[in-house]
Amino acid sequence: MDALMTLAADPTVWAALGALIAMEVVLGIDNLIFISILTNKLPEHQRARGRRIGIGLALILRLGLLSTVAFIVQLTTPVISVFGKAFSWRDIILIAGGLFLVWKATKEIHHKVDPNRGPDIFDGSGAAAITFGGAIFQILLLDLVFSIDSIITAVGMTDHVPVMVIAVVVAVLVMLLAADPLARFIDKNPTIVMLALGFLLMIGTTLIGEGFGAHVPKGYIYAAMAFSALIEGLNMLSRRADRKQGR
Repeated sequence: MDALMTLAADPTVWAALGALIAMEVVLGIDNLIFISILTNKLPEHQRARGRRIGIGLALILRLGLLSTVAFIVQLTTPVISVFGKAFSWRDIILIAGGLFLVWKATKEIHHKVDPNRGPDIFDGSGAAAITFGGAIFQILLLDLVFSIDSIITAVGMTDHVPVMVIAVVVAVLVMLLAADPLARFIDKNPTIVMLALGFLLMIGTTLIGEGFGAHVPKGYIYAAMAFSALIEGLNMLSRRADRKQGR
């Protein structure tokens, strides 16, 4: 208790907490976009539950990883060398997660542009195109990748585990509050889906690059995402104006 009071009285701890919450919320955007796109492929009555479970799993994974901070730090220690290039478990996980994200985004983009594609949610027999369990499993895989990246970032920003726990919980609560509005917005604006899939493709490529040691500043990625979102927002306003004018 005394230790917590000492932390609470330290202004640098509050500064670290604020910076870490902001960072965790930004890092959670990637996770949230994937969850929203994937759960929107479920039957409507399962979507909200799928999002809640997916975000709940993200919280459990992050808190679980925080309880093993010493182990998380060791994930950056090289464990294998290929053609003279050393890879840690973190690198391997990032590469695997990036490949999965690129594969998933490419598959979804192909489905959207294929002129002979089947229905998006139901096939000819009326069966769901993606099962609830299948969606949760895919969300769990990406939750793991994003959680490891999130916690390693947290460990690099502060040494205080209580600060990390608070930041992670706040960030996940923000994800929980934003999940349904974001998913509804994506569902009601089909062109946003393609933009979001493009984001996932870029994020997946970045994860692969990070795994191979090519550091890409996150600011560049999020600036590109924000600019693309701004252009799409202007396109939506333009289409709305055309509809009002009967064009």
